[in-house]
Amino acid sequence: MSVTTARRALAAVALSVVVVPLAACTFGGGGAKSGAADFSGVQSATIQIESEGTFVDPEDGQMAEETGRGSGFFISKDGLALTNNHVVAGAGTVKVWVGGDDSKEYDAKLLGSSECLDLAVVQVDGQFPYLDWYQGDITTGQEVYAAGFPLGDPTFTLTKGIVSKAETIGQTSWASIDSIIEHDAKIKPGNSGGPLVTAQGTVVGVDYAGNNELDTNFAIHRDEAQKVLDQLIAGSDVKSLGINAQALPPADDGSALGVWASSVKAGSPADEAGIQPGDLIMRMAGTTLAADGTLEEYCDVISTQGSDGTIDVEVYRPSDDTFYRGQFNGKPLAPVTVPGLNGSSGGSSEGMSFRTVTDDSGVLSVEIPSTWADVNGAPFTSDDGRQFLSLDASTDLAGLSSSWAYSGVTFQVTSPSDGITAQAVFDLFAGYTAQCTLDSADAYTDGVYSGQYQYYTGCGGSSDYIILAAQPDDGSYTVILTLTIASEADIPAIEHVFGSFAADFS
Repeated sequence: MSVTTARRALAAVALSVVVVPLAACTFGGGGAKSGAADFSGVQSATIQIESEGTFVDPEDGQMAEETGRGSGFFISKDGLALTNNHVVAGAGTVKVWVGGDDSKEYDAKLLGSSECLDLAVVQVDGQFPYLDWYQGDITTGQEVYAAGFPLGDPTFTLTKGIVSKAETIGQTSWASIDSIIEHDAKIKPGNSGGPLVTAQGTVVGVDYAGNNELDTNFAIHRDEAQKVLDQLIAGSDVKSLGINAQALPPADDGSALGVWASSVKAGSPADEAGIQPGDLIMRMAGTTLAADGTLEEYCDVISTQGSDGTIDVEVYRPSDDTFYRGQFNGKPLAPVTVPGLNGSSGGSSEGMSFRTVTDDSGVLSVEIPSTWADVNGAPFTSDDGRQFLSLDASTDLAGLSSSWAYSGVTFQVTSPSDGITAQAVFDLFAGYTAQCTLDSADAYTDGVYSGQYQYYTGCGGSSDYIILAAQPDDGSYTVILTLTIASEADIPAIEHVFGSFAADFS
């Protein structure tokens, strides 16, 4: 995968929300000075947040220091405030202004966050008015008000509308939320993290997204926020690996590109694993990410495995044009060994398209050139009774098995491992490799699998052939992978196959 492909795909999608200016309101600042605010005191409990940090832009791959502003609101008198994760994610510093008073600036400390739920709690020192949660059922047609500081303007604004959908699912490029509210109280960039309140000033949701072209506005449902609030206040991250994550839209051919890490939280599982700003996370636990341009798959893996679970991860790093494998909460990232290439690039993949295929069980997956359209994912039993999961792909599988004229891959796994050794694997293929010249043989490691490989050239006159025998750390199964390169144009497939093959038995 080339970063150029990712940039082009991203540039083709308008990420900024189209907005229509809204006149600012000079809404009342009443309500108790350090108690629960009523409707007249919503302004006094709503805050503007400025975050500053260093981010890597997926459009140009450049690192830059950026400042952004959003909204939030106090949920307790001692300065606990709720906002969106995307308002504060990756921030080195967070500053706060209260109720539209830009004469007094407060420092804020990030306590806990969730990149999947797009929620975060910050602590501001002092005593402040705060907002209570609405206690009744949230219903379609209910009157609501969106409060905040849109477009970075320090003037407080309030817009009025009704609940259009009391509950729906929210899948976006930066969040994956099971329960959100759709409403028509107009919001704009900068409203993110602000409260959606009733006519009594109680909170029904946290505004986080809007599209003025479609006249739709969205808030994270009160119930979704309350489920995790205590954990965030306690300083725990929830459904989070510490990545300022953005799912890239699929490429022109529909293939998934992955999840872009624009920044990484220090000390997080992502940081410990070695994820860097500017990395493109392609797969987690064998699951292809961002298939539809949202964080759904990324967050589903975290929900299934847990933020503290050991999760295999596959990464492409555009800055050094290298694939990496490793684990969250396990083995840190390591560059993928590409057999026979001696650390050099496998050739330009510009103009090539790739897709991920899986076997019939859904356990095995590998990324291949889209031209390898002949795929077989059926398991088989060997002559000596061994059971194999299997995934083969080529331009012509019959030709792949009977000649050296076709490029393709065979990917087989014994589960559980029955003690088969690398040498035993190589011996199995001795009849094929007798027609080739051994170019290199060495140890293989990629951060998840370790084993041995052999690289042959001159097979049938001109084809290259690679055999890999490897196991995960726990030795629970053995991978047998062969790759035939019959055309120079297919050389980039070496990096893609070795950077992506995976077996997920979870």
